[in-house]
Amino acid sequence: MRARLTLVHGGLFLLAGIVLLAVTYVLVEQRLPGAVTLSVSDMKKFTSAMPQSDLSQVNAAELRRFLERLQTDVRQNTLDSLLTQGGIALMIVSAAAIAFGWLIAGRALQPLHQITETAHRIAGADTAGRGLHERIALAGPRDEVRKLADTFDLMLERLDRSFDGQRRFVANASHELRTPLAINRSLIELAITRPGAPSEVRQLGEALLTVNERHERLIDGLLTLADSETELAERVAIDLAEVVGYVMDQATGDLAVRATRGLTVDRDLAPAAVVGDPILLERLVHNLLENAVRHNTPGTGWVSARTGVVDGRATLVVANTGPVVPGYDVETIFLPFRRLRNERLSDGQGVGGRGFGLGLSIVRAVARAHGGSVEARPRDGGGLTVTVSLPAGS
Repeated sequence: MRARLTLVHGGLFLLAGIVLLAVTYVLVEQRLPGAVTLSVSDMKKFTSAMPQSDLSQVNAAELRRFLERLQTDVRQNTLDSLLTQGGIALMIVSAAAIAFGWLIAGRALQPLHQITETAHRIAGADTAGRGLHERIALAGPRDEVRKLADTFDLMLERLDRSFDGQRRFVANASHELRTPLAINRSLIELAITRPGAPSEVRQLGEALLTVNERHERLIDGLLTLADSETELAERVAIDLAEVVGYVMDQATGDLAVRATRGLTVDRDLAPAAVVGDPILLERLVHNLLENAVRHNTPGTGWVSARTGVVDGRATLVVANTGPVVPGYDVETIFLPFRRLRNERLSDGQGVGGRGFGLGLSIVRAVARAHGGSVEARPRDGGGLTVTVSLPAGS
């Protein structure tokens, strides 16, 4: 925009200068006498002023032609000088006008640069409301740019209040939703462990515990998804390889009982330093591995996890065998409560049973909260390869 304004300013100045030079040229040309043929009386007046000693050497016809040529040359030289020197002066002044136009345009656009830089800082933080406390606070006269900046500040203020309300809701929901489920679990466990409890009561209690556990996992997933889309509570330097190793070691004792039995697990964990929330990163890795185990080939499948630094970014790659995933359906699995196909997730298929459709949604939300990204692509023969890329830490 600065270059365009400068070119418009310089172009208009140059056009005005050309018009002015052309008008001056025409006016001067009209004021200068044209080619006039000297008459005999004019020649007599001219020769009468000359000394008598020179008249014998003067040829009247040649003298007349000489004076006429002299008059024409003077007229043409005057017009040529006006055009040449005026053009040179116009070029010099136009160059100065373009330089001043560049400076003036830069100063005029400085408020827009301030607005743009603020918007970039806010957008660069992430999409979860971090940075919305910042304001442009543009000073100066209340012109169009000042009104734009004030409107932008008002929008930021409303968004900031909205995200603050969301964060407060997540904090309150975390307590209000988990506490009743924890009380229900305690009461059911107390009822089924009471001496002399009938078998029907115990059977009913175990069924209720299963339902309660499922609800707890659903609420925990929803709260984790909401929490990962708000401001990170903690940012520490951590090695992604250590997180993956810890989760995989825990999985051999936890997931193996219901999922990993019969699967081949492969790991290649190179150092990959990141800065972020350890709890959320652990949940990201856990969900990836759980998803890879849950949707796998029973007995003959495998899961692999690799970490490292690629192009200056910490990378985690989790691959697995399993059902064939169409390429056009890959993005579906990242949506909350969306499953690829019911038969892929239903009980008795795969090795992990049915999920809630939140695992990869949480993975993507956590990655974005850390300034990273998640991509998935189908493997030949079935399964997925999921790649998580995060900004590398020091």
